[in-house]
Amino acid sequence: MTDIERVGVVGCGQMGAGIAEVCARAGLDVMVAETTGEALEIGRTRLYNSLSRAAQRGKISQEEFDSTQARLSFTTDLGEFADRDLVIEAVVENEQVKTEIFQVLDQVVTRQDAILASNTSSIPLVKLAVATSRPDHVIGIHFFNPAPVQKLVELIPALTTSEGTVARTQSMVEKVLGKHAIHAQDRSGFVVNALLIPYLLSAIRMFESGIASREDIDNGMELGCAHPMGPLKLSDLIGLDTVASVADSMYAEYKEPLYAAPPLLQRMVDAGRLGRKTGSGFYAYA
Repeated sequence: MTDIERVGVVGCGQMGAGIAEVCARAGLDVMVAETTGEALEIGRTRLYNSLSRAAQRGKISQEEFDSTQARLSFTTDLGEFADRDLVIEAVVENEQVKTEIFQVLDQVVTRQDAILASNTSSIPLVKLAVATSRPDHVIGIHFFNPAPVQKLVELIPALTTSEGTVARTQSMVEKVLGKHAIHAQDRSGFVVNALLIPYLLSAIRMFESGIASREDIDNGMELGCAHPMGPLKLSDLIGLDTVASVADSMYAEYKEPLYAAPPLLQRMVDAGRLGRKTGSGFYAYA
């Protein structure tokens, strides 16, 4: 075990709920925060539904289901994170929003060696770190969706992150959560998205230009390259707004055309067709 026993998760959307579930199932005391009571109830329902599915499928026992629920608490007040050993921010991929959250956490988390982490998939960690008075304790912990299923976690230290923080975080991720950690430099996209996003954007451009249908593009990669999911289906699963945000961050950093979001992607985001979470993206969902 590590010295991390009490975890806070900021945000209970798709990723936040998944991260909270992973931590609670691993035996940690988990408090989840949302901005409003309504958002909190939606997040709580999302989290409990995921646990229920795991129990129904035999992934966890009824005893584990009950004990996991007992380790979860919910709040709309970040001030209740005062006693947390680790806080993981998992809100919208917006630098200003994340920076403001880190400034608040810096004020309210009383343990001076507590780790403040972000689940960002593209925003430079150093910008979040220097917004606090403890930049040596800020790190990126990037989970993948769905967090309870995916084994990989990217650890991204900022230039300011101490070796001790990296070691403590890796120990918790691997020994407590049972994930496989890989290390990445603080560069937009890190490892996985730096490879994945250009691939997804290329598929969107192919569909946009009429070279192939959405089904043929996805079947081509699923049946021809043994990918479990084609790029357009995967974009819908990730969320088209997230794909666009990561692409924008990577383009801002590297100025490479392959990172530029295609016009079709931007129009779909503007129209609110974000994929599975809205019921409509490249495909329609019930």
